[in-house]
Amino acid sequence: MTLVALTGGIASGKSTIARRLAEHGAVVIDADALVRELQQPGTAVTRAIGDAFPGVVGEDGSLDRAALGAVVFADPAALTTLNRIVHPAVKAESQRRFAEAVGADPDAVVVYDVPLLAEARGTGEWDLVVVAHAPAEVREERLVTQRGMTREDARARIANQAGDAERLALADVVIDTSGSIDDTLRQADDLWARLR
Repeated sequence: MTLVALTGGIASGKSTIARRLAEHGAVVIDADALVRELQQPGTAVTRAIGDAFPGVVGEDGSLDRAALGAVVFADPAALTTLNRIVHPAVKAESQRRFAEAVGADPDAVVVYDVPLLAEARGTGEWDLVVVAHAPAEVREERLVTQRGMTREDARARIANQAGDAERLALADVVIDTSGSIDDTLRQADDLWARLR
């Protein structure tokens, strides 16, 4: 098994790269999707979040993501608390999925789409770390035009993540996503050729 960490800041093009690698045959494990699964009503993670942040879990046990986001993206200490709850659970589930992938195909290329690799100080287990990179101003514009965020919200989300230098320091490969989608896809194709 080849284990690739694919990381990058919010709106950096990670999902575009992950989809392209999946088209080539990679097993893609999406950390954000794992988080959503682990935060379903009634899970241990959701209960712990509710205990730490009163008012963000409804009577039906569902997480109010907008309310939680408003708290944690405005307060670095709150974000640290949330990460201490979520990161260990995500790590355990991702490890289980890596083992499942290698059990199904020992030669699999497993791509772990993990936005917060730098924030989690994730190093060591990866055969290759790929960073999807676009300057903060490009990512801000994408958040405003493609996701409908206000500039203030977009800047806050970007500011609450690791900086470009910290992420790039982890990189074995950098895919420049500031240009066209076709250019990004070509770079992803080149990466796949290297992996196979």
